Amino acid sequence: MSGELVLARNAMAEVPFLRDFDGPIVRLGGLSNLVFQVGEYCLRVPGKGTEEYINRANEAVAAREAARAVVSPEVLHFDKKGVMVTRFIEGAQTMSPAAFKLNEGAPARAGEAFRKLHTSGAVFPFRFYLFAMIDDYLKVLSTKDVALPKGYNDVLREAEDIRTALSLHPAPLVACHCDPLCENFLDTGERMWIVDWEYSGMNDPMWDLGDLAVEGKFGERQEEEMIRAYFGGEPRAAERGRIVIYKAMCDLLWTLWGLIQLANENPADDFRAYADGRFARCRKLMQGAEFARHVDAVRRG
Repeated sequence: MSGELVLARNAMAEVPFLRDFDGPIVRLGGLSNLVFQVGEYCLRVPGKGTEEYINRANEAVAAREAARAVVSPEVLHFDKKGVMVTRFIEGAQTMSPAAFKLNEGAPARAGEAFRKLHTSGAVFPFRFYLFAMIDDYLKVLSTKDVALPKGYNDVLREAEDIRTALSLHPAPLVACHCDPLCENFLDTGERMWIVDWEYSGMNDPMWDLGDLAVEGKFGERQEEEMIRAYFGGEPRAAERGRIVIYKAMCDLLWTLWGLIQLANENPADDFRAYADGRFARCRKLMQGAEFARHVDAVRRG
């Protein structure tokens, strides 16, 4: 029995309705956690070191609120260790950048799912403050032997102008996913489900759109399809500007997340390359000719 399967069995032993399950256990995915299909259920086992930066009590509330908003599967079990069991969505495809390109209408369905979440009235306990999270991640990294990408602190200082622009016309905070990896979307072809609420919180809704555009490696057509489905048409210049700003800022933040995974010896990916790649993409966007124009649009509101 593999180590991953042992972890799944140990977690199932603590879940009354899974304790005696004797069918196949199928490993699904997960970058920092282990995720399995167990019959009609989906089992999530927290990964090593995630307790350093994930508040599981907050996640439990958010996952249940998202399920009530009918954008996420029903939560059937969630314990203090972060072991979670939800309904398995039959017939749904776990998304990837390639699937977002191939599945006709997928970016629009994601935009519609975001709108449904953002307008649901759901209240999440965590407040997702971008620059506070950067500070928190830097504190975690200060205890570990991992180097920041060259120039990171210079770009962080440049981001102060962005911080000021965003603060001049703050967006009303709404329930947001905040970590829209493609793999956190399940597409049935008719609707998009969203899963994994570890980083979710009350946030500027434009974060979700900007971050998914990055994670999905969207081209201009895909990005426009998502945005127009979300807004029902053309957004204002300031709204579009915030989406572009967050495309850069999500990379600035998740660079640090990748370095924490590297320090924790997470084997799921080459996290040195992941962090360096995200930082390079952030820097390239911020140095582009159009970026200052978008920051100015946000500044003017």
